[in-house]
Amino acid sequence: MIKRTLYFGNPAYLSLRRGQLVLRLPEVSKNTSLPESFKREAERTIPVEDIGVVVLDHSQITITQGLLEALLENNCAVITCDKNRLPVGLMLPLCGNTTQNERFRHQLAASQPLKKQLWQQTIQQKIANQAAVLESRGAVAKNMRAWAGEVRSGDADNMEARAAAYYWSALFPEVDCFRRDREGSPPNNLLNYGYAIVRAMVARSLVISGLLPTWGIHHHNRYNAYCLADDVMEPYRPYVDRLVCGVVSSGDDYTVLTHELKAKLLSLPVMEVSIQGRRSPMMVAIAQTTASLYKCFCGELRKIVYPEM
Repeated sequence: MIKRTLYFGNPAYLSLRRGQLVLRLPEVSKNTSLPESFKREAERTIPVEDIGVVVLDHSQITITQGLLEALLENNCAVITCDKNRLPVGLMLPLCGNTTQNERFRHQLAASQPLKKQLWQQTIQQKIANQAAVLESRGAVAKNMRAWAGEVRSGDADNMEARAAAYYWSALFPEVDCFRRDREGSPPNNLLNYGYAIVRAMVARSLVISGLLPTWGIHHHNRYNAYCLADDVMEPYRPYVDRLVCGVVSSGDDYTVLTHELKAKLLSLPVMEVSIQGRRSPMMVAIAQTTASLYKCFCGELRKIVYPEM
C-alpha cells in the first residue's frame, strides 16, 4: 500500500481522534460568528495508518502528543521546517521492526569488505542513473557510463567525485555558471528540498527494515544521525535532479520555493521508478532497497536492489 505524504504550510491544529488525524483551521475554529455545525463540517480527517510522511512547514502549527505518538507507531516520518521553510528536522520511531535487535546485530557485524562492496554497487548505480538524466537532456554521457563500470570496491578511485564534476557542469545548461552547493543559488533550493524528502523516505524505510539509520556503510560523520540513509539515497538523487530539470526547463520562476514547486517535489513518493524490471512508486521501491540491504547484511543476498533509470 502506498502511504500518503501530507504537507501543512498554513496555521493548523492537528490532533488525533479514533485513529484519524484531525485537521482544524484556526481561522475557522476561533471564529465565534460561525455555527458549531459548520466548524465540525470544516474539519478534515485522514486515517493515520494511511500516512507515510508528514511535512510541518509553518510556525503556527499545533500538533498534539497523542497524534505524534500515533504517527510514530505507524512508522510515519515527521519532517519539520525552519523559518526559511526548508526541512530542518526529521522524527522517526525508535523501533520499526519486531526483530530489530537481531537486525542491528547483523548490521553492526557487517565486515569492511562487505560494506565496500555495497558502496561500490551504490556508486555504480548512482553514476548510471546520473548518466540517464544527462542523456534525457541530450547531453553526452558515454564517459559517465564508462566510469560507472570502473567503480572498484569502496570506490577506491573516487569515481563518484569525478562523475559529479562532469554531471553538475552539464546538467543545467540554462543556468549560467551553475554550481552544486547546498547554500548556493537556485535551483539548489529545489534540489535541497527534494533530497530532504527522499532522505526522509529512506530513513523511514530503514527503520521499518529494522536497520539503524545512523550506522552507515560509507558515510560516518560523527554529527550525522542519518549516515546510512545518506548512503542508500545516492542512486535516488538523480530522480530529484530530473524533476528539477523539468522545472528549470519549463521557464517558470524557480528562484522562490513556492507552494506549487513544493507540491511538485512532494510528488516524489509516488513517482514511478523501475526496480527489478517493474514499475513501482518510489516509496515502495525504497522499501525494496532497504529490505535487500538487510538481506545483504545477514548473508542472504550479495547485491543491494536499486532502481534503474
